[in-house]
Amino acid sequence: MMRMMHGMERGMVRRRRVERQSLLLLVFLCLLQAAVGVAADLAPNDPRTMRFPTVEFNPPEADRVVLDNGMVVYLLEDHELPLVTINATLRTGSWLDPAEKVGLAGMTGAVMRTGGSASMSPDEVDEELEQLAATVSIGFGKESGSASLDVLKKDLKRGLQIYADLLRRPAFEQSRVELAKLQAKEGIRRRQDSPGSIVGREFAKLLYGSTHPSARETSVRSIDAITREDLVAFHQQTVHPNGIILGVTGDFEKADMLAMLRDAFGDWAKGTVPAVTIPAVAEADFKTGMVRFVNKDTSQTHLRVGHLTIKETDPDYVAVAIANDILGGSSFRSRLFNDVRTKRGLAYSVGSGLRASVYDEGVWLMRAETKLSSTQEVVNRFVANMERMRNEPVTDTELEEAKEAYVNSFVFSFTSASSIVGRLMDLEYDGLPNDWLQQIRDKVVKLTKEDIQRAAKAHFNLERLRILAVGSGDALSKVLAGFGEVKEIALVPES
Repeated sequence: MMRMMHGMERGMVRRRRVERQSLLLLVFLCLLQAAVGVAADLAPNDPRTMRFPTVEFNPPEADRVVLDNGMVVYLLEDHELPLVTINATLRTGSWLDPAEKVGLAGMTGAVMRTGGSASMSPDEVDEELEQLAATVSIGFGKESGSASLDVLKKDLKRGLQIYADLLRRPAFEQSRVELAKLQAKEGIRRRQDSPGSIVGREFAKLLYGSTHPSARETSVRSIDAITREDLVAFHQQTVHPNGIILGVTGDFEKADMLAMLRDAFGDWAKGTVPAVTIPAVAEADFKTGMVRFVNKDTSQTHLRVGHLTIKETDPDYVAVAIANDILGGSSFRSRLFNDVRTKRGLAYSVGSGLRASVYDEGVWLMRAETKLSSTQEVVNRFVANMERMRNEPVTDTELEEAKEAYVNSFVFSFTSASSIVGRLMDLEYDGLPNDWLQQIRDKVVKLTKEDIQRAAKAHFNLERLRILAVGSGDALSKVLAGFGEVKEIALVPES
């Protein structure tokens, strides 16, 4: 009965959270409606001439405190709901995986959560969190780790104790390690079932190389090589308080929260924190194009066409991002969507993407799913639209719509206390200034058509295009032959 009551209370809290977010959205829509009224007064007979004022939003400021052991804490109170959320970013990640034990970081994060702590068994952790209607999650990605606690205010002290215990003193119970390894190997055996998964993984290897941290993947052999002792050592070597940024939001008082955090983490000694260092791809390895295919029995050809590109801190990043938006990143209003799907009916799913970080080379790509018979024409349209971006200025309307969409979407980066604090944590982790997003926004506003064309010429390069198609083998090879020497990527069965 007590567990049911907790669950009902937690459900009420979540419903109130949804109601509050809905209210925020309603306020935003009211602002837009008011803007529509202003525009209608200016041009009541032609909606195409309507212009809206830029949405302005000033998010609340979070407090930043550094504990004596170097742990950085951001705090932002929000007393509307009796709920507290704690998120941590940890300076660790799979870029630290040894070559022969790829998957070590990911498994360490997973079993930190499932494998119990020094004072509680795995089952005891799960049962008590369930009784508290609290949630704890831990995971390690490529460039960082994360750990979160979501708990009712009245249960904060106990929830924080469990959370801190799992972060500081994970037990890595052997049975849970073995279970995690079995689950990882089952995932490996099934990952070649999906053409969409295959094209994503193989395209990353085509760009970075199969041994690069941004492309390498686990294998049955690498998972088998990982031991419980490896997990313990990885945690001890990479998880330290001075490598953690903690974000706390919700219904609390700052002084009380800092006292609880110092009680939970204050006696945790500093350690040597690894700097995020992802090796650069040798220039010679990405200056040339290539054409590859994977033979997979599927009704659709899954296409990726693109190359490595700039980092997020590059001076051209903003111009490239808006150029990509106009080309294929904005879905229904993009050039690729209107040309490949709407005008020619060659593909249902089509677009482009730009993924960039501050740590390694970014990726710019065009993608589509199409019939075998139209694969060659889709690639031709990709190239034609790419060249058009390089050789012709975008239209005034395209630039205005892309800029307006970006600027007016800025408000959605700050829809809750958690999102505000999360942004600050990400910026500090990446070594960027607190006003980085505002700087990006200001640069977008100032962009010209000439900036877009210059960036497209510099960073959309035909001679560097890497083309990958997953589909019916022999026929696909012939279709792709017009774009260069075609070679097959043979998938190795996992056993």
